[in-house]
Amino acid sequence: MLHSQTPAHEKRRAFRERLATGEILRFPGAFNPLSARLIERKGFEGVYISGAVLSADLGLPDIGLTTLTEVAGRGQQIARVTELPAIIDADTGFGEPMNVARTIQTLEDAGLAGAHIEDQINPKRCGHLDGKAVVDESTAIKRIRAAVEARRDEHFLVMARTDIAAVDGLDAAKDRAKALVDAGADAIFPEAMRSLEEFAAIREAVDVPILANMTEFGKSELFSVEQLAGVGVNIVIWPVSLLRMAMGSADRALDTLIDEGHLTGRLDEMQHRADLYDLLDYEEYNRFDSGVFNFTVTKERA
Repeated sequence: MLHSQTPAHEKRRAFRERLATGEILRFPGAFNPLSARLIERKGFEGVYISGAVLSADLGLPDIGLTTLTEVAGRGQQIARVTELPAIIDADTGFGEPMNVARTIQTLEDAGLAGAHIEDQINPKRCGHLDGKAVVDESTAIKRIRAAVEARRDEHFLVMARTDIAAVDGLDAAKDRAKALVDAGADAIFPEAMRSLEEFAAIREAVDVPILANMTEFGKSELFSVEQLAGVGVNIVIWPVSLLRMAMGSADRALDTLIDEGHLTGRLDEMQHRADLYDLLDYEEYNRFDSGVFNFTVTKERA
């Protein structure tokens, strides 16, 4: 009720233990706390919180306009309602290395299990757009070192994201990934890989877990979990998928309202009130205070 029952440090410890097994972990992107509850209900291993989704939710493009306060606030909202570990997109760390240090401690306090810091210039842009630019290796290393040194919980996952493949090629990405691991990164997020062979090359280059970003309409082919596991990927995210599905459905519903004046024909596409209340766990609130939940909802659609 109200929040997860597992303390943040225990989520982090359990997550790191499972990550160490080498199995591939599935982290769909949650666009709000309720969707995180649904991801948990469906049996996934974790929740991802995308900077692109948070930007879009605020009506902003993903070009570094969001603040640490906004990102940490949404991360806390999501992390507190699920027993799953949550990894959050921390962009370039919101400033210089000292800012990166503060970012990591703030995200720790928000209950996140980990975060990734990228090597784009600040302000950044979506990783699957052309025209990206990355910082030099020294700057990228300073960001990761600051993140690692700032954390207080050794199980908080500091992941280094590198966008350099789209700028200087795969060999540069391999070299950058090695340097970031040497700087202390617990995992590597090679952005905009175009093939399974490229993921395999990064896997061969480093001895820490790697993440695959399966975002639609981007540079990467949409590989299956099985394909990614076959080349040694340890975490796969679908960062914007649920938001895209929800917005697509909302778009069609609004068109139906314009055309027909009602949504009677789309009731079967909606989450039923009873399913929503079950997901929100109204009955648990009733055990706490019978004045909150004292009714039943039938599953009839009328």
